[in-house]
Order: sequence, then structure tokens, then C-alpha cells
Amino acid sequence: MVRFSVCVEMIFRNVPFPERAVKVKEVGMPAFEFWGWDNKGGVEVLKKAKQDSGLQIAAFSGGKGPLVDPAVRANYLTSLKASIKVAQELGCPGVLQTTGNTLPNVPRMAQHQSIVDHLLAAKPILEAENMMLYLEPLNTIVDHKGYYLETSKEGFDIVRKVDSQKVKLLYDIYHMQIMEGNVIQTIEQNIGLIGHFHVADVPGRFEPGTGELNYANIFKRIEKAGYKGYVGLEFRPTGDHAEALKKVLQLAA
Repeated sequence: MVRFSVCVEMIFRNVPFPERAVKVKEVGMPAFEFWGWDNKGGVEVLKKAKQDSGLQIAAFSGGKGPLVDPAVRANYLTSLKASIKVAQELGCPGVLQTTGNTLPNVPRMAQHQSIVDHLLAAKPILEAENMMLYLEPLNTIVDHKGYYLETSKEGFDIVRKVDSQKVKLLYDIYHMQIMEGNVIQTIEQNIGLIGHFHVADVPGRFEPGTGELNYANIFKRIEKAGYKGYVGLEFRPTGDHAEALKKVLQLAA
């Protein structure tokens, strides 16, 4: 079975943050993840959530600043270093990275190159600190209008140009189904460039089994492809949150 991580920003959000990881543990999931680390009441709160649950923290958001803008590089690297330090304190293997929205009146290729240059600057830091970075494309049709990185093809191209085992793609199946489809073939052809997955069904961003994606088959194909990382569950449950997670475990069995 693939290894799941539960995004506690969307699941169990009806209970206080420090208690969400315990809820994840009760369902039988091995890890949890979240977005920002600096709005949770301090690193000690995060350490306590990990300790109380006994779970691994799979990932959380990394450096701040739109990667499409070369002017923010110094600030970006400073924030990335801060996130890496927190990740190391928490025993977390990697950070999530977005690109920011498309800049008006700037050629797209220049913005593409700015992302590459940001990540090339981050590369020696990530390698020295043994930290993964997961670059995330998002859909621009439903949820993130104006976001720059909207296809896995361009994302994989950026990852190849950076050329580091510490920089890989976060392949969000929900977002990429909306933008391009062809999910299984894309995953299988690029599995070596994928470092993390996110999961939700289409339409609605609800739990697997509620929409058009055959997640039982997708999970099997991810496992068969030899993927060893985490599959992050980042969806909005339609009903009871624990039951939604249990259904995911059944689909993956």
C-alpha cells in the first residue's frame, strides 16, 4: 500500500490544530502535513503535535516570495533557510513550494527562468541540509486563477533543469486532472521526478471515490511504479472526516 499523509489544514479542521494529528493517528494513517509553520503558535506546538500522535510530519510549506520574480531571491532564500531549520527540528524530510502568480507584462519565459534560477540558488542549500523541495503546479481553471505553474510538463522541465535529487515535483492529481488529465501515464513516465503527491477527487476536491477518478487503480499504479514517498490527502471530506480517511485506506488496500 502507498504511504499516506493527511493534510490537517483541510481534514479535522473542526478541532484545534494540536489535536488533529492525534485524530489522524486514530484512523491508522502514518503521517500528517500542513501548510505554513509560522502561524501555528510556535515550533513547540508542532513538536507536541508530532510527539502526542507519534506520527511523522511529511511536509509543510517552504520559502516565501513569488519565484517568478527575480527581485525577491534574497528574501526567498532567507525564508527557505528558516523553513529548513524548522523541518530539521521536526524531523520532516521536505518542504512544499509554490511559484506565485504570473507577473503582468513580463514574458512567460523570463518568469520560467526566474523559477529555475531561484531553485538553482536553493539547490546547494537543500543538498547541504539533506532537505527535499517539492515544486507544485496548480489548476488555474477552478481554484487558482492567475497562478504561474499550471502544467506538470513545465514543472518536470523545471525539475530537470535544476538537476538535483533534492528538487522534485509535487504532483497534485486533483489539480492536474483539471488541467490536463492523462494522470496515470504522466505519473508512470515521470515517476523519478515526483517527490510527493496530493490527492482529491474531481469535481469538488472531495475525498477519493466521490468523483471521476479511479483512485483504487491510481494508487496501485503509483505503488507498482516503485514510488516510495508520501501520498498527501488534501481534500474536503463530504461527511465524517475519519470515515472519509477510512474509505481511502479501503481504496488503497
